[in-house]
Amino acid sequence: MKIYTFGKKENPAVMLLPGTCCHWKSFEGVIPKLSENFYVLCVSYDGFDETEHSAFVSMQDEAEKIEDCIKENLNGEIRAVYGCSLGGTLAAMLAERGNVRIRHAVIGSFDFDTCGEILARLETKPMVKMIYPLLTTGRMHGILGKIMDRKMAGADGYMKSMMKMFGVGSTKMRFVTKESVANQFYSDLVTRLPYKMDTHGTKIYIFYAAKMGKKYLKRYHKYFDSPKIYKDNLRHEELLVCYPDQWVGRVSKIARSK
Repeated sequence: MKIYTFGKKENPAVMLLPGTCCHWKSFEGVIPKLSENFYVLCVSYDGFDETEHSAFVSMQDEAEKIEDCIKENLNGEIRAVYGCSLGGTLAAMLAERGNVRIRHAVIGSFDFDTCGEILARLETKPMVKMIYPLLTTGRMHGILGKIMDRKMAGADGYMKSMMKMFGVGSTKMRFVTKESVANQFYSDLVTRLPYKMDTHGTKIYIFYAAKMGKKYLKRYHKYFDSPKIYKDNLRHEELLVCYPDQWVGRVSKIARSK
């Protein structure tokens, strides 16, 4: 794992956790403005950084390494953590584990989908077969590639921005291995968090993308006791990828609060 930092270290620290199979540069649209007033630490997961020869092992392993980073570089305390999609699992895990002091944890329209080990393995295999070519070559293979090409030809700004996060049309993730992709999908599916979890004083914020469906709103209330929920009539992580200035403004306001 690598941590990329931006801004002045004396400013309040904000950590950014990428989504599933995403490069840390998926945050490049918000880092410049966010780092004007905050010390920004952007996590690059094991197996998803081209400067390292590593493999993604598990969510538990990544959580421990993030905690070590906060302990070693920030005296065990950080102002805010934002988890994009899968990163929301890690943000919640860090708060629930309580091994470091996090004042604010923001869950970015995460779905909290989990299942048992057998089903997780069954779901992981086809997902890797579909996603791996997309990450490493910039497009899907065979009939899936043709379908994707047709959809992208008529895609709106949101879809194009989301696909950019996954490297569609580029080969920037060609170094990623199938092992890392499989481990990340599987580990996320089997990582279970307790309902009404104890967040050890960390304030929880949810960016609820209402177009995902009401069932996700119900899940947020199951997992957290009185979270602060921001409801947007948007799709999954649409605020981040399509409205970066609004995203920065909201995250900044949260990070500045007591």
